[in-house]
Amino acid sequence: MRLIKVKCVSTHWENMFTRSVFQTDDMEAQHDLLTRLSKMIDAGQIRTTLDEVLGPINAKNLTSAHNRIWERRAPGKMVMVGF
Repeated sequence: MRLIKVKCVSTHWENMFTRSVFQTDDMEAQHDLLTRLSKMIDAGQIRTTLDEVLGPINAKNLTSAHNRIWERRAPGKMVMVGF
């Protein structure tokens, strides 16, 4: 980890369904949160910062993403999915 930490590399995992996975007493709160969130999205009160889905994680797409960031042509989030 030390080798990538000095490069400011980060990996972020988020599990939206922790309450249901662990069967917590407040599982219904997740439903309430997502309902409120969807209403805010529909009303235009919030929006995503997603700019582009680049496709699968591969050398070509990683190079493209890196170049866009390096050249300051990445105004929003770029997403790569799968391998």
